[in-house]
Amino acid sequence: MTLEWEGEDIDRAAAHRAYEAHQRLVERTIGVPLTIANEFSEIRVSHVETRNGARLLIESPKSGQWIALDPLELEALTWQTTQTFSAMIASPYAPMFPEPAQSPAE
Repeated sequence: MTLEWEGEDIDRAAAHRAYEAHQRLVERTIGVPLTIANEFSEIRVSHVETRNGARLLIESPKSGQWIALDPLELEALTWQTTQTFSAMIASPYAPMFPEPAQSPAE
């Protein structure tokens, strides 16, 4: 007996696309990644070059989550207050602004 759910194929395809995108970024790493950790978290930061310019690849080895930010997105972090980060931490593993639901036909 296998566990299945509605939309499983969509979730599998999205996970596969994310894995491939991550692998492409890792292959374009410049230099040695930097790991920053404390008792609560561990983050690996890498400089990657893409066809659209430099990105900072930020990875959480524990959760498998990652994001690649361009210079403007990184600068936008400096515009935030500590309350913004507190709000993000209050809902771990969830975006502050979820993407709208898409129908399977999209």
